[in-house]
Amino acid sequence: MTIGTPVTANERTYPAPKTCAIAICLDGCEPEYLEVAIAKGLMPTLKRIRETGTDRLAHSVIPSFTNPNNLSIATGRPPIVHGICGNYLIDPDTGEEVMMNDVRFLRAPTIFSQFYEAGYRVAMVTAKDKLRALLGAGLKFDEDRAVAFSSERSGETTKAEHGIDNASQWLGMEVPEVYSAELSEFVFAAGVKLLAEFKPDVMYLSTTDYIQHKFAPEQQGALDFYAMFDKYLAQLDEMGAAIVVTADHGMKPKHNADGSPSVIYAQDLLDEWLGKDAARVILPITDPYVVHHGALGSFATAYLPEGADKAEVMAKLDAREELILVVDKEEAIKRFELPGDRIGDIVMISGENMTIGTSAHRHDLAALKEPLRSHGGLTEQEVPFIVNRVIDLPDQPEDLRNFDAFFYATTAAAL
Repeated sequence: MTIGTPVTANERTYPAPKTCAIAICLDGCEPEYLEVAIAKGLMPTLKRIRETGTDRLAHSVIPSFTNPNNLSIATGRPPIVHGICGNYLIDPDTGEEVMMNDVRFLRAPTIFSQFYEAGYRVAMVTAKDKLRALLGAGLKFDEDRAVAFSSERSGETTKAEHGIDNASQWLGMEVPEVYSAELSEFVFAAGVKLLAEFKPDVMYLSTTDYIQHKFAPEQQGALDFYAMFDKYLAQLDEMGAAIVVTADHGMKPKHNADGSPSVIYAQDLLDEWLGKDAARVILPITDPYVVHHGALGSFATAYLPEGADKAEVMAKLDAREELILVVDKEEAIKRFELPGDRIGDIVMISGENMTIGTSAHRHDLAALKEPLRSHGGLTEQEVPFIVNRVIDLPDQPEDLRNFDAFFYATTAAAL
């Protein structure tokens, strides 16, 4: 295959871009954030793009967490294909609870690697390094056609491993604090400079949701963030790129009237019903960045002991008003296109203003300085899907997925 021809990745054919095709994943971007910022006059570029381009809502994959959705966007496929169904899982090979951020867990090639193999130039910048290795899988950096790095580790990049030496120095920006808006701003600034200097054919920019966990749409921190993003979006748009703006998931308030987290502790319930530690509750939101969410989200999976009455356990869980959906593994695989060997016997999803924990004593909530905002469930599945070109898109969110981003970005770039 040679450059200038369509690229097939994971049984889907992507048009050959004539200009750079960019997908931007605004982590945690509940559509209300954009509505409020635009109404306040803080996003003139996005307002114009929504009016002159194509403006829709789409559905994320479930669980509506960062890793499954970023890898779905990167592969153009649901988790049952690429294998990444959370940040955290029980490794079926070892029985150990581990982070799912190693390339060995990835079961499908990325769109980026397929475009690279076809001779195209590819760039990818993430906020956190936990995603960089997964998203950069299959890229080679010895031909000056690929760049992949994170803001978090931008001061440590090398030509051999990331396609660029010391990205922080190259960009002229200090390595940002991981819990900051600057971590995402670095991504946008790098994207602008890469577009100007590296001239990629395909580029992915993925942020962090620290601001969205911390601030509601009408609060100043969120308004400042989206005003900042709009300025970089204007530059990318002015340079002629075909851009899709979407998100990995939304974000909802998950706290009580007094500001304390709203939680149902599923492990404590199963311990009461089945005996201590007989069952194992896994929270796929779990990652090292507990300041964001205290490992509390709206999706959990449970492994039951042999001989347990699954129907009885499910009935008890389903009777809890905090949970809006309780299904067995088979139904979860069918409904959410999840890899069956990486989820438990039961999947549970909590409501819009509720999270699921393991046991109360296992969650360190001291780092949560503001009322909890989080995600993971069905109520955080609806996300923006905005293209700076006029193209034909499905009208209903359930018919348009966030992982269609690169298909429509390359479609727009091929016009």
